[in-house]
Parts: sequence; structure tokens; C-alpha cells
Amino acid sequence: MNLFPLYLTVKVSFVATVFTASAGLVLAWVLAKKEFFGKTVLDVLIMQPLVIPPTVLGYYLLSTFGTGSPIGRFFENVFGMQIVFTWKGAVLASIVSSLPLFVKPAKAAIEGVGNDLENAARLLGKTELYIFRTITLPIAWRGIMAGVVMAFARATGEFGATLMVAGNIPGRTQTLPIAIYDAVQSGDTYTANLLVGIITLFSFLVLYIAERFTKGRF
Repeated sequence: MNLFPLYLTVKVSFVATVFTASAGLVLAWVLAKKEFFGKTVLDVLIMQPLVIPPTVLGYYLLSTFGTGSPIGRFFENVFGMQIVFTWKGAVLASIVSSLPLFVKPAKAAIEGVGNDLENAARLLGKTELYIFRTITLPIAWRGIMAGVVMAFARATGEFGATLMVAGNIPGRTQTLPIAIYDAVQSGDTYTANLLVGIITLFSFLVLYIAERFTKGRF
């Protein structure tokens, strides 16, 4: 069996989760602790990938980062990087798709941190970064880690947007979900069943770990 789709899926999921957690942690903190004009709009935009069809999301990304778009040309001219129809496109699709699944639990966890401790630190002249690092993060870390696990699981199972942005190029952009689709289309039931079994078992383990984190059993 060709193991490239499994390797690429793990690679894409890991890279996407790093970016998702980095950007998502800032967004979760801002949404949980700050009040500003347009906050509701930002929250809704982040949650959009949960409700719009993956192909629509993929179309938006393809239009925004394609070689014919200003952003796509910028990446290509400045960094020499093509995003669409490469594994980087799969990473981009996974980041956008998994972001709400990280932000939602992370935001709830940060909101659960009492303001009394944070305000006391502010009275002592501590910076917001110090407060976040020494108070907010240690208290909210379980919810944040649950978000990391959920984001990784979502990135692993991403299909529709990835197919639109990265395409289905064997040996280059074919992730595990796309390989399953290919196997079914070609009538290769054995490969399809094997890959489905792998991704189903993996998804179960990820959800189990996330549940344990949420309930504080890790």
C-alpha cells in the first residue's frame, strides 16, 4: 500500500495545527477578554467554516490565494512560493477549517479564568503578556489543549476545501481522505476499507483524548 497519503496527512495536520494554535490563541484571548467594535462580526467570521460547505470555503481560498490573485502573486513574487495545488494549499485549507474548533474551547477556557487574579496582577504593574503567561495560560491550559487536539483531528479529516485548493495529485497533494475517495472511485475496496479503518480509529482516539482533557483526567 502507498503510505504517502498517510505521511502527507500527518505532516499537513501537524503544520496546520501549529499555525492554528498560534493564531487561534491570540484570537481566543481577544474574543474572551476584550470588548471592541466588530467583535461579533469577527467571532462569526471565525466560526463560518463550521457551517458553510467545504467546497465553498475551498473556492474562497482558491480565489484569494490562486496565482491569478494579488495575494497569490505576492507570495509567488516575494517568497517564490506557490500555495494552490501544493501541500501548502492543504495546510491553508486545514488551518481555516480547524480554526473554529480551536478557538471555541480555548475562548471558553480563557473566559473561565477569574478576573480577580488578573486584575490583582495589573495593580502590581505586570504586563498583559506576563499575566497571560503566568495566570491565564496555567489555569486555562486544559481547554486550550482540548482545542489543539480537536484542531489536529479536523485537519486530519479535511477533504472538500483541500481538494479545491491543493487538488488530487498522487505523490504530491493526495492526503488520506482524498486517497479514500480515489480508492472508492477506482473500485479498490480493500484499500478504501483499510484507509477508512485507520482514519476512524485515529479520530476515535483523538476525540477520546480531547474528552479526557476537557474533564481534567489528564
